[in-house]
Amino acid sequence: MAGEEFTWMPKPDLTGVEIGVVLQALADPVRLQIVRLLDAGGEGSCTTLDLPVKRSTVSHHLRILRESGVVATRVDGNARYSRLRHDDLEQRFPGLLKAVLEAAPVGV
Repeated sequence: MAGEEFTWMPKPDLTGVEIGVVLQALADPVRLQIVRLLDAGGEGSCTTLDLPVKRSTVSHHLRILRESGVVATRVDGNARYSRLRHDDLEQRFPGLLKAVLEAAPVGV
């Protein structure tokens, strides 16, 4: 909502993140599916993302994506909503996210 301030969970400054950390986070098929879902939907949580794994597993994968700098996560009560850091990733690793998202999906 316009003008609304959110509380954000800590995320790394991408200037200090190595490409290997991001690639490792994106290498997992479930995390790659999460990235594609977030790209399509804009934002999601462990309860709203439609994945073939338990919510606790989705939460674990979202944490790895956040700690690697791929997503930013805002806090709304007890819920945590994640979104891709498109602009930050494009600035640090030009073309990487676009290439990952355009690559042919592989089944989970």
